Amino acid sequence: MKLIVESSKLKGEVEIPASKSHTIRVVFIASLADGISEIINPLESADGISSVEACRCLGAEIELFKDRWVVHGTGGKITPVKKIIDVGNSGTTARFCTGAASLGRETVTITGDEQTRKRPMQSLIDALNNLGADIKSVEGNGRLPITVKGRIRGGKTEVSGMTSQFISSLLMNCPLSDGDSEIYVKELNEKPYVGITLWWLNKQGIVYRQENLERFFIKGSQSYKPFKDRVPADFSSATFFLCAGAISESEIVLRGLDMNDTQGDKKIVYILKEMGANIEIGKEGIKVKGGKLKGMEIDMNDTPDALPAMAVVGCIAEGKTILRNVPQARIKETDRIAVMREELSKMGADIEELPDGLIIKESRLKGAKVSGHGDHRAVMSLAIAGLAAKGITEIDTAEAMNITFPNFVDLMKNSGAEMRLTD
Repeated sequence: MKLIVESSKLKGEVEIPASKSHTIRVVFIASLADGISEIINPLESADGISSVEACRCLGAEIELFKDRWVVHGTGGKITPVKKIIDVGNSGTTARFCTGAASLGRETVTITGDEQTRKRPMQSLIDALNNLGADIKSVEGNGRLPITVKGRIRGGKTEVSGMTSQFISSLLMNCPLSDGDSEIYVKELNEKPYVGITLWWLNKQGIVYRQENLERFFIKGSQSYKPFKDRVPADFSSATFFLCAGAISESEIVLRGLDMNDTQGDKKIVYILKEMGANIEIGKEGIKVKGGKLKGMEIDMNDTPDALPAMAVVGCIAEGKTILRNVPQARIKETDRIAVMREELSKMGADIEELPDGLIIKESRLKGAKVSGHGDHRAVMSLAIAGLAAKGITEIDTAEAMNITFPNFVDLMKNSGAEMRLTD
C-alpha cells in the first residue's frame, strides 16, 4: 500500500489515540492478575492485538469490546494453550512474553515477523536463565525464535540496557517468581519507558526497591490484583501532529494528552517550544502553531521513537540540528538512523549519520518516491515531510501504520492534510 502526500497545512482539533506502551503493559499485568480486569480505552492496533494474542496463548481469556477489553487473568499460573506464540511485529510483546512464559513450567516457542526476528534477545535470555528459566535461541543467534520454559525462582542477574524492554520484562514478571530477585542494569537507554512500567507496578502495590534505575531489588511470591483502569493517550503518536504543526503555518489542538504522564515523548513538546514553535498547554489541550524554528543539539536518549519525526523537523529548522545519544534507534523495527538519512536524502535533505544519531541542515524538501521500509514510524515521519515538501510524495509500505496508529491518515485528512492511501 502507498501513501500519497501533498503540501498542506493542518487546522482543527485531534483526539490523540491511546498509548501503545501503556496498552501492552496493562494487557500483560491484567493477564497475570487473579480475577477479572477491565482496560478502558486501549489502543486497538496491530501491536496491541499482538499482546492480546500472546497473553491468550499463555492462558488468559480476553474479550475485546469497542471501548474496553475484559481480561480474565491467570493469577500468575501460566498454562499455555498454544505451544507456538507469534508476536508479529511487536518487539515489546516479544520481550514481555518471554518473561511471562518463564513463569510457567511448559515449553513454548516464541517467534515473530521478519523484522522482529532480527531484534536482539540474548541479554534477556541470559538474565532469565540466571534466575532459573531454560530459554534457548533456536538458531543460536540470540534472536527469535526462542524456546522458553520456567520456572524462574529469583536470584541475582544482570541485563543490558540497550533497550528498556529487557528490564521492563524482568520488572513485570520477577514479582511473581518463587524468590526475591536482584537485577543490575548495564547502561540503560530509554529511562522514561522504565518509568511507565514502574508506574503500573506502583498502582499494583508491588514491593521493590531501586537505586538510580541501575539496581533493582524485587520481592518474590507477589501477585497482581484485578483492576479497572483507563489507558492514557500516546505522546509518541502525538509527536507526528506536534511536528507537523510546528514545521508549517498550521494551527491545531491536540486533545487527551496528560503532561503529568510518565511517557518520555512528552519532552518533544518542550523541545519544539525551545526550537521556536508556538505551543500552548491548556485545559482544552495542546495548541500548536507554526513558528520560525531554529536548529539545536538534542539528546534523544529518552525519546528514541521521536527520532524519525524530529529528523524531518531538522530539515525545516534554520541552521543545523543534531540528534544524538540514541544508539538504540538502530535496533528498532529498522535501523531508523540509516533509514531516515536514506529516505530524506531522496527528498533533498542535507543529512548525515552519526554512530548514535543524525546531523541535519536546513533543506528545501521536494516530493519524491520514498520507502517506509515497513516501519510505521518511518512511514508517518515521511508523511510529515511530504506535508512540508514541494510537490507530491509517495511512500511505500504504508500499511505499517496499522502497527501503532491505524487511523493516522483519517485524523490527518480531517485536519486538512492532503494525503490518501492507494494500492
